[in-house]
Amino acid sequence: MASSSHDHIDDTIDECIDNVCDQIYDQAMENILSYNGGHQEATKPKKKRAHVERNREEGHNRLWNDYFCENATYSPRIFRRRFRMNKPLFMRIVDRLSSEMSFFQQRRDATGRFGLSPIQKCTSAIRMMAYGSAADAQDEYIRLAETTAISCLENFVQGIINFFGDEYLRRPTPADLQRLLDIGEMRGFPGMIGSIDCMHWEWKNCPTAWKGQYTRGSGKPTIVLEAVASQDLWIWHAFFGPPGTLNDINVLDRSPVFDDILQGCAPKVNYTVNGHRYKLAYYLTDGIYPKWATFIQSIPLPQTPKASLFATYQEAVRKDVERAFGVLQARFHIVKNPALIHDKEKVGKIMRVCIILHNMIVEDERDGYTQFNVAEFEQTQSNRTSHVDYTLPTARLSNITEMMITRNEVRDKRTNERLHDDLIEHIWQKFDTNQGYNQDYN
Repeated sequence: MASSSHDHIDDTIDECIDNVCDQIYDQAMENILSYNGGHQEATKPKKKRAHVERNREEGHNRLWNDYFCENATYSPRIFRRRFRMNKPLFMRIVDRLSSEMSFFQQRRDATGRFGLSPIQKCTSAIRMMAYGSAADAQDEYIRLAETTAISCLENFVQGIINFFGDEYLRRPTPADLQRLLDIGEMRGFPGMIGSIDCMHWEWKNCPTAWKGQYTRGSGKPTIVLEAVASQDLWIWHAFFGPPGTLNDINVLDRSPVFDDILQGCAPKVNYTVNGHRYKLAYYLTDGIYPKWATFIQSIPLPQTPKASLFATYQEAVRKDVERAFGVLQARFHIVKNPALIHDKEKVGKIMRVCIILHNMIVEDERDGYTQFNVAEFEQTQSNRTSHVDYTLPTARLSNITEMMITRNEVRDKRTNERLHDDLIEHIWQKFDTNQGYNQDYN
């Protein structure tokens, strides 16, 4: 009996000791947490982001009924204005991307619910480029989040480059060159295949370490685009990336515009001006470009009627590239507005895609606004004064001596002066000075 009483007392003492220890431990932890201040809040696990139910199916149905169904709310004219292209061309792009890229294929999620449709994703990317709008501006109508809109733009850009870049951002083929030469001859410039110039795209979020390299004077950082455009505003050459501190001559020294000629793999061209034969096609330029055999400038202060007439025609035809820049910026405001992306590579891809889409639109609408009837300059071979050799060279120039000879021919100042004089005489003989632009040109 005495033993059992002692055991009960021992259990009671142990229980009291445990309670006291627990109280001391709890008080110590409270003191530590109160001493550390906000440490307790910082160590708490982050809460999961609240889910936003956007009703993406409703967004697809609204988009389909507004633009793509048989009795759409908005007419094809409004579609062309808001998507910057006709509906068949846009659907061609959507079909190609959805069939070739898994990102644009509509799938079901784990719950069996359909994801965003290819039309929603492509529309989001086109709207961001066409209007230069922010990514989260697509949420209210197309019903997709900001990060998804950015992902749509990046994948859209990569897809357009992969599937359409080789065709719509190519160097002129022999057939293309012959067509350009025929149009140039009809406009009074035999041997002319386009005009060349540069434009600047402001880079708002240029890295601080690069701002001195990309900023000229007290302006803002810019990136230079060198382009060659023809009469129908097709951009045949695009070199994007030089810093804005460079001028047209510095950019030309870096540009690959004459690489095919220097390497001996360009199509051979022959044309006649004022009874003299030439073998290098040329571009029309402004006064900053050097006097090479491949460049023809205007006359700054013409003193004679012949020089004045030549300057009028040269400056009018050279505006092709200026018009191309203007249409490109008006068509895609993302190029007109300052670039907001930090990564220069991504900025370059966006510029390249805008040019590819621009050329696709030009091809799709070429017959609607071209100034010339194609049948008028598709002459027989005997009537042409400009000819292209359709047999492309089989090998590149490997001899440094031959490459230097070709380089000297491209940069020959005497050829430039002789061709310049011949073109002045040719323009004077072709067009009536009393009427200015003749009816064929208009």
